[in-house]
Amino acid sequence: MSDAGGSGAGDDRPAAAAPDGEVARLLAHADDNLILSQRLGEWISNAPELEIDIALANIALDHLGVARALYTCAAELEGAGRAEDDLAMFRSEREFTNALLVEQPNGDFARTMIRQLLFDAYQSELWDDLSKSGGEAAGIAAKALKEASYHLRFSSRWVIRLGDGTEESGQRAQTALDELWAYTGELFEGDAAGYRGAWGAVVEGVLAEATLEIPVGAHQHTGGRSGLHTEHLGHLLAEMQWVQRSYPGLKW
Repeated sequence: MSDAGGSGAGDDRPAAAAPDGEVARLLAHADDNLILSQRLGEWISNAPELEIDIALANIALDHLGVARALYTCAAELEGAGRAEDDLAMFRSEREFTNALLVEQPNGDFARTMIRQLLFDAYQSELWDDLSKSGGEAAGIAAKALKEASYHLRFSSRWVIRLGDGTEESGQRAQTALDELWAYTGELFEGDAAGYRGAWGAVVEGVLAEATLEIPVGAHQHTGGRSGLHTEHLGHLLAEMQWVQRSYPGLKW
């Protein structure tokens, strides 16, 4: 995997160290939200309707806000002198630990909504759990849970509408589900294993109403949580980070 780019001359940011424990968990959740925000932002001015354009932009901003809060929390807990911009803009592809699902390209609108449903259902369980944990991210999770509940309603309605709509919309939704289902297993590795049952109940209920079939025996991709990504993340980071890497320390 290639680095998204090097830092510029005169860059005196603190050297990166391998995160561990709670910092690593916070960074993984922050990375999920930052990368998904960037993906959803690609729909701005490209969505099929103005109302959808605005809705996706707002959802992207929700994810960005959560990412910023988590990066700030992780930086403070790490105590290495790094800030949210360092964590978002000056880590390489290999240092990002987002789930592979969120870095997948948008494709058509059906694919974006299927991806969103699969991830929204996961984050709803995650934030509900973390908001009750009393940990470093409890306050952030409580606020994010409210947003995730709206996100899940939005994606669920659209998946049902597309899946149980015209022949073409149903086929597009099923194709997207067949492709993206292979990235869902990674969401429930490690501490998140306990979310799978509740996630499955929500997702299966929506897919049944959408008349979509859950793929059977699909190979599950993994590696994102360990920094091993698809080719898509490198391209995304190169686009997202190039200004900060080209002009480190730039002030508007």
